Amino acid sequence: MPSPATDANTTRVVLTIAGFDPSGGAGIIADVRALMALGCWPVAAITSLTFQNSETLSGSIHQTAESLRAQILPLVEEFRIAAVKIGMLPTRDLVLEIARLLPELPAPVVDPVLHTSSGYELMEPTAREAWLTELMPLARLVTPNIPEAEALTGMPIKNESDMRAAAAKLRETGARAVLVKGGHLPVARTACPPATRPVRTGGMPVLQSEAIDVLDDDGTVTVFRGEWIDGPPVRGTGCMLSSAIAASLAAGMTLRESVSAAKRFVADVMRSANV
Repeated sequence: MPSPATDANTTRVVLTIAGFDPSGGAGIIADVRALMALGCWPVAAITSLTFQNSETLSGSIHQTAESLRAQILPLVEEFRIAAVKIGMLPTRDLVLEIARLLPELPAPVVDPVLHTSSGYELMEPTAREAWLTELMPLARLVTPNIPEAEALTGMPIKNESDMRAAAAKLRETGARAVLVKGGHLPVARTACPPATRPVRTGGMPVLQSEAIDVLDDDGTVTVFRGEWIDGPPVRGTGCMLSSAIAASLAAGMTLRESVSAAKRFVADVMRSANV
């Protein structure tokens, strides 16, 4: 891939601001892999050094607001940033520092990383409050999964209707656009759509699983429906999805096109991982 220094007119530079997972399964390493796979030049700023492998997380050391700014400013001075993805912001000071820096950057795709799947808290309560009031209104898109959307809205989410309501509530709180990711919903079993030819058993159509994500962009709602990919869980899919959306926005796609393209990218990664 050509560097922006030698091919500034064609190379799309995407900035990821996130935590460092030394196992490579999530965080900045997952972001960089996704961005490079989609033809972008990744630049990065680390918010937290975590101590973990693919199974456990034992702790972390967070950056200060000053060290985060010191990472980002030289990048802004050198590169023309085409898109920004933001992940783990563990402290209130880091959230507020990012909010101060954003006027110099494109409106970001923000993935609200609240806790690990094992329950380890990755965002302090005061940081969550600042995230909602100071950062979320500046984002082009926020991408909570079901547990994150429940935590941010205080609403239980059990189905597509709840997902729509949660997205609307986050928009009312200040978000410009919200993508509620349905991967944590109970697996929906639905009849094969009419466009397919279902295999029949005893005269009944075979049921298939459906993955549902709900995008609310300034009140325009799009429901993305896709095949549920069975197999062991794949780490870092949220990081990859938000990074792929940022990469697609950098390429000039609309938000809806970007979400669709990013979902295809992540689905391909999951299929490859489960081969």
